[in-house]
Amino acid sequence: MNMQDLNELDLSNIGMWPAPIKAVLVLILCVGIGAGYYKMHTEDQLAGLEKQQKSEQKLRKTFEKKQAKAVNLERFKAQLEEMKQSFGTMLRQLPNKTEVAELLVDVSQTGLATGLEFELFDPQGEKRKEFYAELPIKIKVKGTYHQFGAFISGLASLPRIVTIHNISIKPKGKKSGGGALVMEATAKTYRYLDEESGK
Repeated sequence: MNMQDLNELDLSNIGMWPAPIKAVLVLILCVGIGAGYYKMHTEDQLAGLEKQQKSEQKLRKTFEKKQAKAVNLERFKAQLEEMKQSFGTMLRQLPNKTEVAELLVDVSQTGLATGLEFELFDPQGEKRKEFYAELPIKIKVKGTYHQFGAFISGLASLPRIVTIHNISIKPKGKKSGGGALVMEATAKTYRYLDEESGK
């Protein structure tokens, strides 16, 4: 079959075409129908499938996170209960309004018991926070390094919470002998604000 035979093919009488040409025509039609079907139907389904697979991966990760939390739920509940008890214990270490005066005396007595000489003991104004109030006390004491250590240790052993901030230790005077030092610091104690009254 040559090009002249192809030119002589009659489009109105396809049934009389040679078998190889009919086979090629049928093959072209099948490929065209298949490509059209793929384009119109399968391509959208594949895109939808890919989207669903990505969604499945996200959901699987979310599920795994939630499952890990669910597995540890009892342990988390036990930790929460322990934290509540610990928090309650700490709250009991915060003095109420009537105990603040006693605590100030305890801080002062602790310093005197260690042999320190107070040059300044100045309770500042109360600073309110969420559920507690800070009571800063500016102190300036004279003594030795070991006396300062005993004082800080004594504050730590008080039944109520007292913290020390902004510590500055300097020699007493330029020509001081005998190891006399001056410590300036801010001692902070804390008071629990009653939830009902906010006082």
